[in-house]
Amino acid sequence: MNVDVWGVTFSYGGAPSLTGVSMALRAGEMLGVVGPNGSGKTTLLKCLNRILEPKQGRVLLDGRDIRSMSRLDVAKDVGYVPQGSTGGPDRLPVFEVVLMGRRPRIRWQAGEGDKEKAWAVLRLLNIERLALRDFGEISGGEQQKVLIARSLAQEARVLLLDEPTSHLDIRHQLEVMGLARRLVSEDGLAAAVALHDLNLASGYCDKILMMKDGRVHAAGDAAAVLSADNIRDVYGIEAEIGYHRQRLHIIPIAPVR
Repeated sequence: MNVDVWGVTFSYGGAPSLTGVSMALRAGEMLGVVGPNGSGKTTLLKCLNRILEPKQGRVLLDGRDIRSMSRLDVAKDVGYVPQGSTGGPDRLPVFEVVLMGRRPRIRWQAGEGDKEKAWAVLRLLNIERLALRDFGEISGGEQQKVLIARSLAQEARVLLLDEPTSHLDIRHQLEVMGLARRLVSEDGLAAAVALHDLNLASGYCDKILMMKDGRVHAAGDAAAVLSADNIRDVYGIEAEIGYHRQRLHIIPIAPVR
């Protein structure tokens, strides 16, 4: 499924949080959305699945304006994983959290087919061992995997991940990003991932959208977007850009004086 965004503007009531944002996301592509706090990353992701309604502009799913779609239909196509563990009730078993992803496709109550789908995505992500444990008892990295599993149980073709590596240790950061990369590459999902870590963005994402003050500052391949000049302009820091094992690496040096 393809996503096209044209001139999206959104405000919470005061100054615009997004102004004239345009972008494109294609099936089989992973887009890293980067920028400092308050740049509009989360707001943009929420506009992509109609949690928020843009004041101006259009969001298209395979050419269809999401304003013409019911929220239920949008939920069938777009899976959203919020920041941290806010998307899962602590005392609900993991299996039930994943099964919640079937709600857009259930008329009355979950049937055997829905339960089998939940088990299938648990096995796909290699977390079926967690099925009977309460969501609040598992680690942050495991919670992120469970919330991704819930989105896959929706059978969504677009995956939106809002800072999925925040508060995770290095191992779980790599596992979560590797999982998202595998789903995009092998299953043809389209994924947009809001990230603070520029090295994770450059290492796992096909394209980068860099935001500043609710606007698109730069967009394109990592090598073009994650330049020393752009990082200085957007983050206010000096950085060195290098390559190791054919991967771009960003080394922060100091704030700009």
